[in-house]
Amino acid sequence: MTSIVVLGSTNMDLVAYVPRAPALGETVTGRAFRTIPGGKGANQAVAAARAGAEVAMIGAVGADDFGVRLRATLEHCAVDTDLLRTVEGSSGTAHIVVDEEGGNAIVVVPGANGTLTSLSHGDEALIGTADTLLLQLELPLPVVVEGAVTARRLGVRTLLTPAPAQPLPPELLAATDLLVPNEHEAAALTGLTDPRAAAQALLRFVPEVVITLGAAGSLYASRGAEPVTVPAPRVRAVDTTGAGDTFVGALAVALGEGRPAPEALAWAQTAAALSVQREGASTSMPYRVEIEAAFHSPHILEVDSA
Repeated sequence: MTSIVVLGSTNMDLVAYVPRAPALGETVTGRAFRTIPGGKGANQAVAAARAGAEVAMIGAVGADDFGVRLRATLEHCAVDTDLLRTVEGSSGTAHIVVDEEGGNAIVVVPGANGTLTSLSHGDEALIGTADTLLLQLELPLPVVVEGAVTARRLGVRTLLTPAPAQPLPPELLAATDLLVPNEHEAAALTGLTDPRAAAQALLRFVPEVVITLGAAGSLYASRGAEPVTVPAPRVRAVDTTGAGDTFVGALAVALGEGRPAPEALAWAQTAAALSVQREGASTSMPYRVEIEAAFHSPHILEVDSA
């Protein structure tokens, strides 16, 4: 069993399901509303735990009802929360609109996540026990950099999801082993809209890149090798919220178990394809037995093969 530590955000997702997203100044009537535990860090932790890893979470929740529920959700998914702080004030929230095509628009309010600005000695010790450290950009940037640098010093593989997209400091890139942007984030980082060109540009800073391409799959590139595109299963999306985090969590598990990169990407895309057929983020993430079954029998996934 591979060991993963996640240094990242926990948010309560406040999700409205609508026929279409409203334009600026417009009001639309939704068909449903749900509160679902999420946050990119917590989502990746849940995805990795359900995919078969031993997972621990470093982050912060507020001293509110959302914080209690966020912690309980992680613990229910067998994620170690000993170093998940509870701080005064509100937990982070994500305000999400999901349309009938499964697309989403999101506003994140950091809340407690914004209080995590540095690591404790306990955090550093925990990172040192892991095979992989998962990082995103919903925490203050200084602690993300500190986490990556600590992992590099301790010989722990680092996997960074650069979302929300923002300029990345050189010291963060220098301590990143695998960068996993989506195609929009890759374009924001490089100014290049072609994923292959963007991947080659990013390889100047990191040794490996995976660019996720939504329904088109993903692109893997490493220094000194030809890029490889791995297609995704064709499925009918219900809700794409959390699909990228599902992919990253499952990818970290597959790579930690020693699967070759193309196989690891295909396995992670199977997990993401399962997740988009269900509503919610953490609530949609598949268990290892589901991923394995669909990976070995893809026809059970491809409900939209026409």
